[in-house]
Amino acid sequence: MDTIDGWSLEENSLVKIFNFANFKESLDFFNKVGEIAEKHYHHPEAMISYNVVRLSLSTHSEKGLTKKDFEVARDIDKL
Repeated sequence: MDTIDGWSLEENSLVKIFNFANFKESLDFFNKVGEIAEKHYHHPEAMISYNVVRLSLSTHSEKGLTKKDFEVARDIDKL
């Protein structure tokens, strides 16, 4: 957890909430998250509500967290 900023551990997932000025900024951000997810072939669960994007990362096939979840979180934090 020391290698990622602002992410919390909820059950078996890494979770972070991102706030934006408006819906367009939320969508623009999530489109960039989609590019990261495709690059890693590891896709977050997401909830977009106007100016808030909530991301949850977990490796479902492993029923918990793996190295890949932390890699994706670090790349998302670079946005």
